[in-house]
Amino acid sequence: MTNKIIHPLKPIYNESSKVLILGSFPSQISRKEMMYYANPTNRFWKVMEVLFKETILDKEEFLLRKHIALWDVVASCKINGSSDASISDVEVNDIEGLMKDTNITTIFTTGKKASDLYQKYIHIDINHIALPSTSSANAKMSIDDLVQYYKIVKECLDEKD
Repeated sequence: MTNKIIHPLKPIYNESSKVLILGSFPSQISRKEMMYYANPTNRFWKVMEVLFKETILDKEEFLLRKHIALWDVVASCKINGSSDASISDVEVNDIEGLMKDTNITTIFTTGKKASDLYQKYIHIDINHIALPSTSSANAKMSIDDLVQYYKIVKECLDEKD
């Protein structure tokens, strides 16, 4: 039996945020470490480093400086371990509420589950782009493949400068 888990992480954003990247729900490691994409096998931060050509030492500082907001679609759910496929009994985060105090014009979702949940539950009139998962479970995608998909994030930021 799976207990309902409440999302333990605060969204990372400020009034200067221009894009929002949404995952589905934090992995067990991310919940334990209290940081998004904390699993060392997840390639999210590596993709960001390649994309922005810098080493990321302070993840939150990097996101705020680059005008990237980061959160998840799901506020609470039942989940087995870190398996997106097992997510059920979903309550969603107040994405629209977060956006009110920002300059966000594009929302990206990372992975099929995040995209599916976003499309099912979130009804905001804003540009939405689904990106592939950076999880190691998405082994068919190399880091170079992921960077090619994720460069749209940087392009959206560059066109808004």
